[in-house]
Amino acid sequence: MRFRGALLAGFLLLSALPAFSQGCVMCYSSAAALPKDGQKAINKGVLVLLVPPVGIMTLGGWFAFRYGKRRDYEMS
Repeated sequence: MRFRGALLAGFLLLSALPAFSQGCVMCYSSAAALPKDGQKAINKGVLVLLVPPVGIMTLGGWFAFRYGKRRDYEMS
């Protein structure tokens, strides 16, 4: 069973390798060519797209941790 898990993890890591090359030189060069206002808009857009998933994952982890502690406390 461990071998299968290791094989699956290795496959997932190797299949994600092409995604690292998506650092997209074309995107970088087009963003660098924008005026300062455009660059600020891109930075704000990235933050707007980043904050909700991070917030949801933080709250989800907090609720899971809290539920696990409560469950463990009730079982003992």
